[in-house]
Amino acid sequence: MLEQMVTRSPIGIAIVDTDLRCVWSNPALEQFGSGPAQRRLGLRFAEIQPGLDAEAIEAQMRHVLETGERVVGYEHVGRVRSAPHRETAHTMSFTRIDDDRGHPMGVYYTVVDITERHRARQRLALLDRAGEYIGRSLDIRRTAQELADVAVPALADYITVDLLESVLRGAEPTTRVTLLRAGQQSVNEGVPEAVVEVGEVAAYRPGSPPLRCLAEGVPLREERLDPLAAEWATDIPGGRQATFLELGLHSVLVVPIRARGATLGVATFFRRRRQEPFDEDDLNLAEDLVSRAAVCVDNAWRYTREREAALVLQRSLLPHRLSEQDAVEVTACYRPADELTGLGGDWYDLIPLSGARVALVVGEVPGHGIRAAAAMGRLRTAVRTLAALDLPPEEVLGHLDDLVARTAREEGVGPEPEDTDSARGSGCVYVVYDPVDGQCTMAAAGHPAPAVIMPDGTVAFVDLPQGPSLGVGGPPFESVELALAEGSTLALHTDGLLARGKEGAADTGRNRLREALERSASSLDLRCRAVVDALAPARPHDDVALLMARTRLLGPDQVADWDVPVDPARVAEARKTASRQLTEWGLEEFAFTTELVVSELVTNAIRHAVGPVRLRLIRERSLICEVFDSGDTAPHLRHPRTTDEGGRGLLLVSQFARRWGTRFVPEGKIIWAEQSLADPPD
Repeated sequence: MLEQMVTRSPIGIAIVDTDLRCVWSNPALEQFGSGPAQRRLGLRFAEIQPGLDAEAIEAQMRHVLETGERVVGYEHVGRVRSAPHRETAHTMSFTRIDDDRGHPMGVYYTVVDITERHRARQRLALLDRAGEYIGRSLDIRRTAQELADVAVPALADYITVDLLESVLRGAEPTTRVTLLRAGQQSVNEGVPEAVVEVGEVAAYRPGSPPLRCLAEGVPLREERLDPLAAEWATDIPGGRQATFLELGLHSVLVVPIRARGATLGVATFFRRRRQEPFDEDDLNLAEDLVSRAAVCVDNAWRYTREREAALVLQRSLLPHRLSEQDAVEVTACYRPADELTGLGGDWYDLIPLSGARVALVVGEVPGHGIRAAAAMGRLRTAVRTLAALDLPPEEVLGHLDDLVARTAREEGVGPEPEDTDSARGSGCVYVVYDPVDGQCTMAAAGHPAPAVIMPDGTVAFVDLPQGPSLGVGGPPFESVELALAEGSTLALHTDGLLARGKEGAADTGRNRLREALERSASSLDLRCRAVVDALAPARPHDDVALLMARTRLLGPDQVADWDVPVDPARVAEARKTASRQLTEWGLEEFAFTTELVVSELVTNAIRHAVGPVRLRLIRERSLICEVFDSGDTAPHLRHPRTTDEGGRGLLLVSQFARRWGTRFVPEGKIIWAEQSLADPPD
């Protein structure tokens, strides 16, 4: 009965003597490819199964012989004689056999094939590793490379991950199929199998398996590749042509990368070193692996698309470039706190004004992200609109305050607008600089005062009265006026530059800013970036904006002004005086138009205004004509009928000048007209 049990047992059983040579085995052991039992007799384990780790197995046998302790469930992986190209796994148990006096006679061991269980564990381990390793960032290319890194060498010897070009850009998939190599990996260092590099176009022949999988969304398995096929590729820019035989590739899996019903690309798995071809279990594993990666690629794609949309919004709200003018040399630096979207509520602007003047603006909206960016965009648009009216800084902030408060009331925004896109509680500093006399006027609404870097390098902060934040109510805004020497630098900044992390002392922040501004730099742009790098961490807790403007003065040869007697007969003399000045400047081609503008503006001032009249010409990037009078009534453009005798003066000015307008000053008003020097009149 015992003989029948061991002989007919489906479990492989063998006995070795104290020299570890086989003395008996049952027929079931033959299923492991070791041949008939007679051929095993007298052989050591290494001679019976050279593809297995014989030393480790015999070490277990010796341990059992020496100690008498049983070893149960010892697992080993290797290649048996009957399947040299396929890795198998077995579990073995060892028991010592003693004679009737207790002396060891040998070892009795059993063998059970657990290859399927071992492969199942490997698949689960690979999927667990994929879940942990793939998708650690929202970068599409990095995610694709992580898929390649995980699959090699656990599943394949070489893998390529190709994604649609539109997906890599974060755009919607299009009918145009252009695949880019997003990731690849190989068991061989340097990926010698690669025909194209990461980032290059992966061009496949029409009807090739990758394009079929991409179009149909169905995976494909080829156990044996055509050795002379050229990896299905064609017209590879800068790539090399190589057959599968030259690359050593013999089996392939092509799996579409699909998520939420959309195909984003294809992953291609090759075997080179391992001789066994891919089977159905490998294909199922590859599909599971790719499906997990596809979700991460889809998330990264959607994030890229949304972030690109957000950045387009941000770029549309911030100035693409600061306007060119001669009043100041200017540069700016912006660093958002929201590192994912790159959006924030801080903004800066430079607005050209009449009379060669400029307005410098820096502001801050509470909060971060797209809501703050939307509120910032509305606020910046309002500032530019108010600046076009040539209002003093305190009046600009006053109108802006009313606008923010009214908008908040209409939208029903409470005192804490954190979850809305309201601009209530925003801060802003508005500065107007005149390059003719170097005068600078500024006002602030809940915003840090600018710093001034003197020509000698010393730094001082403007003693600027602080008005309330926009939209919260409070006393009226006040402005200060100061004269700036040529070569002085204004540094307008948000409060994110004053405190790093949670440090809050204003004096400490100012001292740090002063030290950073005092450090020399070869250019204004480098100094601006150096200040932000020194004071703001790579991931600031608050948005940071810094606008630096180095002042210039227009030379005496660029400005000319004259007193004009309040007498209609003196208009002709004003025209001649302006014409002579244009001749001195070499602008004779503008004489006719300028005489017409001077004639109309001076005539209107003498006819309708009171007090002294002054005429001023400014030659900058444009030719500016200004007429000052002490009146407080603004002229209006009329459209006279053909029978009217008058009312055509400002209409003619508007036709010949690029732009014109009126600005009020404490002593009266200035009517101005501007002609482009880049476009001489016909």
